[in-house]
Amino acid sequence: MRGYFAIGVEGISKAMNVGSLFRSAHAFGASFVFTVAAVYARGEGGKSDTSDAPGHVPFYSFPDIPAMILPKDCSLVGVELTDDAVDLPSFHHPPQAAYVMGPERGSLSPEMTDQCDFVIKIPTQFCVNVGIAGAIVMYDRTLSMGRFQRRPERPGGPTEALPEPVFGDPVIRNKMEKFRDVPPVEEA
Repeated sequence: MRGYFAIGVEGISKAMNVGSLFRSAHAFGASFVFTVAAVYARGEGGKSDTSDAPGHVPFYSFPDIPAMILPKDCSLVGVELTDDAVDLPSFHHPPQAAYVMGPERGSLSPEMTDQCDFVIKIPTQFCVNVGIAGAIVMYDRTLSMGRFQRRPERPGGPTEALPEPVFGDPVIRNKMEKFRDVPPVEEA
């Protein structure tokens, strides 16, 4: 899969929920995990994060939204159950993305929502646990951006082999070739 992703939380206070989210992020191959304006005791979170994600994946703890720094060209994607959010099954994930979720019994702050390039929602009747929500988003990203066979029309697994990838010619090298065959200009 090309690109990268990160996942984090804003204003969360239950370390076990963060630990569960970070463990799933580690399993799905997140490039980094983060908190914003959150109370996260790593020792407490470790009770549910049995993989010790912050020991294997970079962890950033931002004290507030202005302190939050993301890599260049990284899209911030809020996950929030609002009427105007894009339904997750209809969302095209950006190649470079950081997903952020709100606190328990709360929502992303208006300030965080304003920072988001996109806001998506999981089409459920009510909010689910932050660890579950994060796992659903990461699974959808993997499913939509990974290289998997098309689902069969009938129950069961695929019956055909996954086709071999087809790679095109190198783009930059081909563009530069035209300059290599040009003889040097002689001065008069």
